[in-house]
Amino acid sequence: MRQQQSMTSSGVSIIHAAHLMKTFGALLALDDCSITVERGEVLVVIGPSGSGKSTLLRCLNGLEEIDSGRIVIDGIELNHRESNRLRIRREVGMVFQSFNLFPHLTVLENVNLAQKLVRGRSTGEATKQARLLLDKVGVGEKLDQYPQQLSGGQQQRVAIARALAMQPKVMLFDEATSALDPEMIGEVLDVMRSLAREGMTMVVVTHEMGFAREVGDRIVFMESGRIIEQAASTEFFENPASERTRQFLRQIL
Repeated sequence: MRQQQSMTSSGVSIIHAAHLMKTFGALLALDDCSITVERGEVLVVIGPSGSGKSTLLRCLNGLEEIDSGRIVIDGIELNHRESNRLRIRREVGMVFQSFNLFPHLTVLENVNLAQKLVRGRSTGEATKQARLLLDKVGVGEKLDQYPQQLSGGQQQRVAIARALAMQPKVMLFDEATSALDPEMIGEVLDVMRSLAREGMTMVVVTHEMGFAREVGDRIVFMESGRIIEQAASTEFFENPASERTRQFLRQIL
């Protein structure tokens, strides 16, 4: 668990999700799920495939609409009002399994686009921010290249820079390393570690248990759409309360 937890966690919730229900046809994807995330906290969500982890993340920024329950992010309720949904999406960055970069745009153009369209920044302002962030994630020399000229790890780092360029209050990571070759995973996790050290509020879905244990302040374990257990990282890994959690950890650690 992060050494700086006491410095970055504020005791003030920036995400409050209560009693979330979500179905896809006959499939109950989220079943009465409730979480809170404090400012500066890293919440890691783990569990077997199909447990609802990614659905939870997609509901938090409105990519999926909940059937019932309540989501409030930084005091804004995520509801049917389009203005609220747009405000939340401006403040919540998301990094997906696939990089979702525009193949016909250069790295710089990919990072600049949303800044100009959503934040209303000039080309000069957007480019200044993009250069700083691309340097930060270690691909500053790739400004003029196209996504297909980059490795998977480099593309994912560009995707992270693009999300950060919007200056979000929260970052969501949906298995950001799962599409990468093993040797490229570390470079993306290093960027995420750096963000955690800087106090970025993060909700991370991952299968990387070493990363979860090292960086997570709290761990949420899901199965079949339900939250089985959530606890502080050290307590979760060293003394899990649920037998199902213990069984899961025995299989993967």
